[in-house]
Amino acid sequence: MTGAPAGTPCRPPAATAVGRPDTRLVVIRGNSASGKSSVAKGLRDHYGRGVAIVGQDVIRRNVLREHDTARGANIALLGRIAREALNAGFHVVLEGILYADRYGHMITSLVRDHRGVSACYYLDVPLQTTLARHASKADAAYLAHVTDTHLTSWYRELDLLPGALETVIPADSTLQDTVTRIIRESDLTTAAPAPPSQRYPSQGDSMNPVLMSDPRVAAIPVRECGEPLVDVRDHDFRIDPRKQDPLGAFAHVREGVLARLKHARSLLPTGTDLLFIEGYRPLSLQQRYFTEYRDELVAVHPDWTAEQLHQAASQYVSPPKIAPHSAGAAVDVTLVDQDGHELDLGTRVNASPEESHGACFTHAANISDRARHHRTLLLNAMESAGFTNYGTEFWHSSALDRYDALMRREPHARYGPVELP
Repeated sequence: MTGAPAGTPCRPPAATAVGRPDTRLVVIRGNSASGKSSVAKGLRDHYGRGVAIVGQDVIRRNVLREHDTARGANIALLGRIAREALNAGFHVVLEGILYADRYGHMITSLVRDHRGVSACYYLDVPLQTTLARHASKADAAYLAHVTDTHLTSWYRELDLLPGALETVIPADSTLQDTVTRIIRESDLTTAAPAPPSQRYPSQGDSMNPVLMSDPRVAAIPVRECGEPLVDVRDHDFRIDPRKQDPLGAFAHVREGVLARLKHARSLLPTGTDLLFIEGYRPLSLQQRYFTEYRDELVAVHPDWTAEQLHQAASQYVSPPKIAPHSAGAAVDVTLVDQDGHELDLGTRVNASPEESHGACFTHAANISDRARHHRTLLLNAMESAGFTNYGTEFWHSSALDRYDALMRREPHARYGPVELP
């Protein structure tokens, strides 16, 4: 393993360096039927979105449809895809037979240039076990196409990379044991790269995000699309009652927001689910929330000007005129396990910056590694489904409203203030 936190890794030349100190590169090699793709899938299933699997067979056989030769075009393409994914903030799992004499230079160069932790593994499975595993596959067409003769001719015993770069994992290591070991040794559990984001640096950083009070938000015009509000309770979501109201307004969102929520839910790892807390908020209620929080700030900071109070209040509660909740465009959600118990995301939902000492900020530093991992799962799912997170509240995301339009540099918003029918 290279680039481990305990050591002092050599810094790659700036011209070739890839990834970041918090990205992880895992290389999994071995003969056919050694379990490489299953291990790669196990790593992604454990971590969730944010892990890019770069598979040799997918690129060589499916994309390029070329034979495995020393001059194969897939060799450079695999390296380039891995580098681009690392630069985009993904962890990368590179897997395949990846013969040492053909792919060794590409792999060692990638490991050398990676700024973060790199871990290489060779799954050592004897030929007889390889043949037995192959015979157990259910795909009859594949078994007819790939025979024992093929597997025997492809097999190389301990085809290791030079320089003692790899950890050899024996055949008696179970899939779960192998996945657990790689997670532990590569530090994949605690690594939490910022996901590819729709934001732009000029519009705020992780601990100083663009606030709802920013004049640029209010300046975004609204071209109301007229999409109706729908009730998420009719669509098998887990609903938290803490914000419920007599009319059930809290459980409503725009039709397009519901579709995005369903998509986000489908992107979460097995055993993890969304907990819906609040969607639509009438303008009168939004005004009350904003005024109450501003009054709390007045009591703590009596010397602040009206502008300072408005700016500070906007960190936690959106000004009513541009509030995504009042447009049916925003949702407050968190994560639960399969039994409905809330996961640790660092602080309670709706905790103010004062109460949480800033831990409510999406990228707050003062939370545990476990909480940060859970936040990354939530943020990846929501952003991949087309939502924009509000950086002062890890639980709040919106779509197609003024704030989302500004962050995506769209010319107008589609959702404006709306009344519940």
